[in-house]
Amino acid sequence: MGLLIFLAVGALVGWLAGTLVKGSGFGIIGNIIVGIIGAVLGGFLFGLLGITAGGFVGSIVMATIGAVILLFIIGVLKKA
Repeated sequence: MGLLIFLAVGALVGWLAGTLVKGSGFGIIGNIIVGIIGAVLGGFLFGLLGITAGGFVGSIVMATIGAVILLFIIGVLKKA
């Protein structure tokens, strides 16, 4: 059950970040991948800054910020 919730949150975060950055999501698999990598990146960056994200909503916010940063970096690298 925990894995299903993890994948659902990843899909939600990936879709949210895709919508914020490019106006649409990346499909279910793409959203999950972007969401999971974004969560790792967000957790790493928040840890470096000494910021803690408490609770479920805080985790979603942190993962979404990480996913948006990830998509921004990918966009910059694609243009270069």
